[in-house]
Amino acid sequence: MRPVLIVAHGQPSAPAPQQAAVEGLAAAVAALSGRQILGATLAMPEALERAVAAAPDAMVYPMFMAAGWFTGTELPRRLAAAGARDMDILPPFGLDPTLAELCMLKISQAAIACGWDPHQVTLLLIAHGSQRARGSAEGAEEMAELLRMRLGRVVTGFIEEAPFLVDAARDLGPHALALPFFATEAEHVTDDIPTGLALAGFAGPCLPPIGLAPEAPGLIAAALRRADAAIASGGADA
Repeated sequence: MRPVLIVAHGQPSAPAPQQAAVEGLAAAVAALSGRQILGATLAMPEALERAVAAAPDAMVYPMFMAAGWFTGTELPRRLAAAGARDMDILPPFGLDPTLAELCMLKISQAAIACGWDPHQVTLLLIAHGSQRARGSAEGAEEMAELLRMRLGRVVTGFIEEAPFLVDAARDLGPHALALPFFATEAEHVTDDIPTGLALAGFAGPCLPPIGLAPEAPGLIAAALRRADAAIASGGADA
């Protein structure tokens, strides 16, 4: 099996913790898949270059929530500059066809822990958003539509575009919980989300970002198996 390189954005202001996190994720996926898995962030100096040098023919798994400029332009450019060969860049984590089931699992577990029926839940789905690119908001809205079929109500709130988190999180009722639709636990998750929820007076539980779910490594391992089959048959989609 070809090696795999999991690439996350990272946090430029403090790159080491997110680099350690993606390396931990890579180790967890490797334990499940029995293949070489490397991890790198774009923010950690020389991390991508070291990973590509170790496995120049690796498949690349973007630990991102949306397809956009980073996955479509910056990541290929950085990989090529690092010397990657025969690049197969897989669909990002946020576009995995089984992600809605994982979201629903975590929401249901949280609801039951609160003594609620999941159908009573008002979900606040929190995503990055952007004033320029549409991928983050569109991906979050598509996920919200899938979850609306199984929950009482789903509201989206964004860090960088309207409806902003601090507005979306207001007056959601007694059975509200929040799910950060993020792949990693960087500054938006550790700082911006708690601040926005506090300003809004949101009193419900806020779950860890979906990319940190204990089931995420298994989801990624399954995506890699699908990618192996797709590439073997002449396709490139996972």
